[in-house]
Amino acid sequence: MAFPATIVILPLGILFILSGLIVNIIQAIFFLLLRPISKNCYRRVNKLLTESLWLELIWLVDWWAGIKIELHTDSETFQLMGKENALVICNHRSDIDWLIGWVLAQRCGCLGSTVAIMKKEVKYLPVLGWSMWFAEYIFLERSWKKDETSLKSGFEHLEHMPLPFWLALFVEGTRFTQTKLLQAQEFAASKGLPTPRNVLIPRTKGFVTAVSNLRKFVPAIYDCTYAVPKSEASPTLLRIFKGISCSVKVQIKRQKMVELPETDDDIAQWCKDTFVAKDAMLEKYNTTEMFSDQELQQIRRPKTSVLGFVTAVSNPVSYTHLDVYKGQHMF
Repeated sequence: MAFPATIVILPLGILFILSGLIVNIIQAIFFLLLRPISKNCYRRVNKLLTESLWLELIWLVDWWAGIKIELHTDSETFQLMGKENALVICNHRSDIDWLIGWVLAQRCGCLGSTVAIMKKEVKYLPVLGWSMWFAEYIFLERSWKKDETSLKSGFEHLEHMPLPFWLALFVEGTRFTQTKLLQAQEFAASKGLPTPRNVLIPRTKGFVTAVSNLRKFVPAIYDCTYAVPKSEASPTLLRIFKGISCSVKVQIKRQKMVELPETDDDIAQWCKDTFVAKDAMLEKYNTTEMFSDQELQQIRRPKTSVLGFVTAVSNPVSYTHLDVYKGQHMF
């Protein structure tokens, strides 16, 4: 059921900002007092703090808007999700792709230890951006000279994470739009590359750097493909706040890192080939409505996001002490 945006956004926004600022303050205290003593202990505590805040957004997806997420992957990959370090790449279709990724991470037990490569400007945003900074997200300036150093430094920090993590990288570099698709098609034609129809051409420098630096302690790449049925509008934050539901389909293919090529050029070509295959898969879905031949896994909405939200409403301080993420409270 849809609700007027102004009625919903104001109270939910105030709640999120107030509870988020409380979490940020607690994060800052632990950063100053605990991190110098034990970085691993700080990371474990910060994981719970981060989850307590992000569960409020997951509540919006799960229980307010009722977004239906279908996960297609093989049983072996499904069992490993959340139990191993992984580099996650996916097509960038909407402005909440990152939030869908958080939902999947929450289902698998690694929400608080999920990180991403983001634009530098994001870290200055109160609540969400500050929380990402405390969670050791990697921020880039879109200047390769500076970004290469930032990436390598960020990857070095990840090597010593005490808990399994997902590192998300949108290799297209920007969200898919028709204007950007036309630009990508023109570029492909000028370079003799396959013409994309449903994805943009990946920017491979960051991906090659990630693989080269992560392969010794990250065993797998999760190749994710997002799709929304043609009959439904793509989800947005505004539509979620209005309580408008939709369906999102996700396929994950696990690629062992040791099976990737060794040279930079070959790694870049693997990434390009992966997006060509992704484009063909999405084109097939658009024409036949058959999304994936992978097994449909059951991922159910957890009670923890409801408990976290209700506790935040009643007492924004105490909710940060919830052990919000064991995965045992499922419908």
